[in-house]
Amino acid sequence: MKKIVISDVTLGNATAQSKYSFTFRKKIEVAEILDKIGVSVMLGKLSNNIEDTLLIKSVAGVLSNATLGVCVGFSEEEIVSVWNALKNAKHPRLQILAALSTARMEYVYHKKAPQMLETIKSSIEKCKELCGDVEFIAEDATRADFDYLCEAIKTAINAGASTVTVCDTAGVMLPDEFAKFIKNLYENIENLNDVALGISCSNSLNIADAEAFAAIQNGATEIKTSAVLKDGVSLSGIANLLISKGNDLGLDFSISTTDIFGNIEKIKKLGKEISDGKSPFENGVRSYSDDEYYNKNAALEDLANIANVLGYDLDESDKVRIFNSFKKTAARKGRVGIAEIESIIASEAMQVPPTYTLENFVVTTGNAIDILAHVKLNKNGQLLDGLSVGDGPIDAAFLAIENITGHHYELDDFQIKSITEGREAMGQTIVKLRSRGKVYSGIGTSTDIIGSGVAAYINALNKIIYEEENL
Repeated sequence: MKKIVISDVTLGNATAQSKYSFTFRKKIEVAEILDKIGVSVMLGKLSNNIEDTLLIKSVAGVLSNATLGVCVGFSEEEIVSVWNALKNAKHPRLQILAALSTARMEYVYHKKAPQMLETIKSSIEKCKELCGDVEFIAEDATRADFDYLCEAIKTAINAGASTVTVCDTAGVMLPDEFAKFIKNLYENIENLNDVALGISCSNSLNIADAEAFAAIQNGATEIKTSAVLKDGVSLSGIANLLISKGNDLGLDFSISTTDIFGNIEKIKKLGKEISDGKSPFENGVRSYSDDEYYNKNAALEDLANIANVLGYDLDESDKVRIFNSFKKTAARKGRVGIAEIESIIASEAMQVPPTYTLENFVVTTGNAIDILAHVKLNKNGQLLDGLSVGDGPIDAAFLAIENITGHHYELDDFQIKSITEGREAMGQTIVKLRSRGKVYSGIGTSTDIIGSGVAAYINALNKIIYEEENL
């Protein structure tokens, strides 16, 4: 039986070409699902150092079986930087991506053919010093001079690459043409059988799945797929082909056939369909759920672990404050649920001098008019006005605050609960904002749920601003 590995690029650069986008927190959930169904996770080439470092570390922390691959640049500094974030993954992989067509080598990478070969050699050798699993990706292999492509692949293998991936970036090959292309590679590269050969196909002709399957039949052993990508090999499509025909062809594939299509649908539901507007209130409302409890015997480490699972990156002083507050609550109530622990975190962690304070707000709403919010904030004695239309009263209020600050922060979570009873019940709101990969939470309490939401948003906003200005 020939082993076929599925490497999914849903969380990588390819997601930008999809109709779906994922918040930071949901990227972690997607990674867990991909790990569950037995595919490798490829993050691609990342850009923002701070957020990307957190993403790599967070994904690495939730993967039990999957290989985690990340593209690196050609410089030693870039390679070491990515490796430092990736090295704690159970199965790390460093990837070197290079264009081999003359046009892209010269106009994108500003390199001549001999220079690119030397760059491939030195980059892979450096990666190999750090990581046992190194992949060389020939970005536009089908448009490169074939003899030069073979030379580049030989160079990569000799330098230490354990996987070589060839890409039909243009997506203009028919399945039989791509099959012949793969067969020719094996015939012209003696040591290609010593490594795993991966493929990546564009879907410009709507035949990427068939093209990939033809490559498998001619020796390829790894496929780049996506659960949501519209221009590439479909995870559900290739899974269906392997399940239907794999045994007949003697193929042993890595994916779990148990509810794989249901899990793919879960990934799609986690993704937000991209629209022209950008609403801060994109994740909806979540009510508190107390399905796990801790008593007064819980240790500080238990609370720190809970905070980490909830997405918080707390310093030692915050952990102590949260623990002390938890102990008082547990002594009074006997047991404390996850929802209350998160409320404690929002109240106690990172208390800072406020940059913005709320002066007043007005929201006009109804079933026959646009919902309009007018928010007035005080910043260092200066009154600032924000006005916005939204999908709902809280959405409009948050957008009005964004108009004042000039910044959009990802709304990681929005939670509400009633803390008293009756017609004048007090509502408590927790707002979690994410900036550069880090979660900041704010808490607000009011008989007016809009007012508690605005107060919570401003509370979280002040924490972000304070840390950005003082670090």
